[in-house]
Formats: sequence, C-alpha cells, structure tokens
Amino acid sequence: MRVWDVHPGYLSRQSLLGEHREIHAIFSVVMNRKAGYARHPETLRWKDALGSLAHRHGFVVQEMVLRGYGHFSPAPDAGQTPWPETFIDEPFTQFSLLSAKYGGLRAGRIPIPRDPSSLWAQHKYSVMARDPGAYRAIGKAVASARGEAFFRELARTLAEVLRTRPRKGPLGDALLHMWGYVSGLGPGRPEDDLPGLAREIQERALLHGVRYLVESTALSDLAYWAAMP
Repeated sequence: MRVWDVHPGYLSRQSLLGEHREIHAIFSVVMNRKAGYARHPETLRWKDALGSLAHRHGFVVQEMVLRGYGHFSPAPDAGQTPWPETFIDEPFTQFSLLSAKYGGLRAGRIPIPRDPSSLWAQHKYSVMARDPGAYRAIGKAVASARGEAFFRELARTLAEVLRTRPRKGPLGDALLHMWGYVSGLGPGRPEDDLPGLAREIQERALLHGVRYLVESTALSDLAYWAAMP
C-alpha cells in the first residue's frame, strides 16, 4: 500500500492507477472501520487526514484524466483536515525509489529530476500560483545552491507547497504565464474562465508537444485547483 507525496505526474501508468486504488482502500478501511490494513503505516498516516487524502485523490484523478483515462469513483466527502505531518519516505527518497522502480527510464509524464535545477523547472509554475515571493526566493536559491542536502530540502519544500490551495489571483497569473507558451498555437483563449484556460493549455501543450509545459507539475496541478469552487 503506497500513497506517494511527490506529484503524480512522475508516476507510471501502473503506479498512478495503483495509487488511485490504494487511496480508495484507505478510505474504505478508515470510514468503515475495517480490520484489514488498519495498522498499515499509510492507513495510520492518513486516518486523521481524510480531507487532505481527498485532495491527493483529486491530484491523482486530474493526472489520470490528463493522460486520457476515465474516472468514475469520486472520493468520499471527508471535510477539511490538515495534511499528515510525517512522510514514510522523504520526497527526495521517493524520487530515488521511483527511479529504481522504473530502471532509470522515464515512465511518467514528468521525468524523475536529477538535480535541483530540473526539479525546480518542473515545479516553478505550481509555486508561482501559490506564492510569487516564494517563487522568486526559491529560484534565486536554486541558481546558487549545490549538493544533495539542498536537493533533499528542496524536494520536501516543493511537496509541501503543492499541498496548499492557490489564491485565485496568483493562480490566474501563473496560468497566463503558461498560456504564453501555447497562445500562438490556436485561435483566441477562454476569457475570464480559469478552468477553461487550464484545459486549453493542457490540450495545446499535449497536442503540440510543448515540452516545458508537458513536463510541468502545473499542467495538472493548476487545472485541479482552477476547477475547485
């Protein structure tokens, strides 16, 4: 049983669909007080965080839909809860586990990052949508930092940032930055419609192979939050 903390864009088809099943299994075990897997570390980690697990489910589903998979099993309404305070494996370690699992080959939509620069490039618009100040500060730190210790810290910071909900203004600004990469690949854009803008960015990026966006966490991350009421 595994619920990853890194963005689901890094997961292979098998890992992505497998996590979706595991999330529903945790909901079932906790909400129906089932004995099976009740003491599993993942169940224990999420049992008081089902509202946040529903968000993780949403992240996974948005990634599934982006890759063309159907989805017909919504998460239960579990209200609002904090995210778990602990990781079973640190996000940096999760990247190592995925790399070993996939034999070092690219298996998900986003390649496993090899250094802080590639990790930051994959996350920058997701951070911009949440905190423009953090976007500038992290970008500056990445430009001058080196070493595994910084990579570890950055991986954890970005995993935690992506758990927070963007405010509408910065979210719209980040989507417009992304739109700049695809605006010339078709007519017009949805006006004052963030969900529609996010979908149009997805469609054009995938259709035309806009690598910088296709390999971005924001391609599914911001679409999820744009659609939230």
